[in-house]
Amino acid sequence: MQKFLAILLLALGLGFGVMGAGPVSAQDTTAAADAAPAAEDAPAEDAAPAYPEGLSNQGIALDELKLRVIPLRVDQLEALAQDWLAIVQRQTQAVTDLQVRMLNTEGAAQDDLRGRLTEVTQQRGEAFQRFTLVVDSFEKKGGDAAVVAQLRAYRSAIIVDEKQNADWETLLAQAVNWALQRDGGIKLAIQVATIAASFLGLLIVARMARGFARRGFSRVRNLSKLLQAFLAMIVYWITMAFGLMVVLSMLGIDITPVFALVGGLSFIAAFAFQDTLGNLAAGLMIMFNRPFDEGDYVTVAGTGGTVKSVSVVSTTVTTPDNQVIVIPNSKVWGDIITNVTASATRRVDLVFGISYEDSIADAQRILEQVVAAHPMVLADPEPVIRVNALGASSVDFICRPWARSGDYWAVYWDLTRQVKEAFDAAGISIPYPQTDMHIHVRDAAAAGALDVPLVGAATPGMGRPAGAPDFRSGDDGADGAGDAGEERG
Repeated sequence: MQKFLAILLLALGLGFGVMGAGPVSAQDTTAAADAAPAAEDAPAEDAAPAYPEGLSNQGIALDELKLRVIPLRVDQLEALAQDWLAIVQRQTQAVTDLQVRMLNTEGAAQDDLRGRLTEVTQQRGEAFQRFTLVVDSFEKKGGDAAVVAQLRAYRSAIIVDEKQNADWETLLAQAVNWALQRDGGIKLAIQVATIAASFLGLLIVARMARGFARRGFSRVRNLSKLLQAFLAMIVYWITMAFGLMVVLSMLGIDITPVFALVGGLSFIAAFAFQDTLGNLAAGLMIMFNRPFDEGDYVTVAGTGGTVKSVSVVSTTVTTPDNQVIVIPNSKVWGDIITNVTASATRRVDLVFGISYEDSIADAQRILEQVVAAHPMVLADPEPVIRVNALGASSVDFICRPWARSGDYWAVYWDLTRQVKEAFDAAGISIPYPQTDMHIHVRDAAAAGALDVPLVGAATPGMGRPAGAPDFRSGDDGADGAGDAGEERG
């Protein structure tokens, strides 16, 4: 377990230690970050190097080397990479020699060798950083891909093999040494802190940009609130994306692979999220065509309520009883949309019935007075009050005043109550459905039997023959179970 933790810590150090030098391969990221063997000058060349003098000097600063390789050609970079490869190879040989000596020693001597191994590995790690920087520059300028792969494979193989063969004490010592180095753990901590602070700053800047965008979009005519919110959200995420790219570039992290990754993921997402993309397209259609806006009362997909918000994939509606319903945009756009509050004014449709015995003129006069007296009823358009139908039980009036959309229900409820109270005061009744039954008797002898009151218990000789049951009193006409059976028989 201790060995595993030491390897993990070294791997983190390797990944961030070479971060400033550019991207590394997938094999590189699995290797741990060591340091390099003892500083040795590059081997003397009989001929002058194909690149400016001093670029293969192990003492050159990493930032200086990063600048000085910029003007080099591909052939010069390849020659420089091969020279750094030779340096790394010699230092790796020194690391291996120390590891072999440690196998044959014990106690304090082994601890001394372990300390020396840590120093040499650190020096070799610094050489690896410069080697990786040159290889990355060689690749960016069109170097042979096979050569690049070969150079990186050599580096990865060395680091992996060394860590697999090292004991946990050596790995732990190297990890602690790396964590205390200015170009190791300290640099990593600074980078992490910089990224965290930059991210917080980006959040503040992005929110400010979104606020400015909202205020700017609110001044554009014929731009719905839904579209304003959507465009402000786009501004927010664009600010975040560009800000992150700037921060990562300033830290020396190559973001080119990120674009390739995003492209591949976009292709996969297009197939995996077909329904979501359909909702996205429908959401954009809603925002640009504006069939409704936030705060409108609509009926869509069989649901009626006030539009609370519209995202790129769904519409949120709040019903009058305060239920929150989320509807996919594809269902909203693919169904009939009824916008109740789209217009500034609405007509209030009411129906009042009066009895056939009541005066139509009086009823109409009362309706006109009640409607005219209501403060929320609009004078223009003029209210319509007419006899509309002769119903089965009543004469029906239509009463159609106009009101502002926000006053619709207030006018509806007020007029319903006020008309009832005015009709009651004037003695005009509002009848309920009823049916009149007329019985025509041809046999005059039977007329006497029918000329009886319909209310109250019937008596023999007055519509109830002797022995007939009096159902009103609960008497079913039977003296007992046997008599009941005989009656039925």
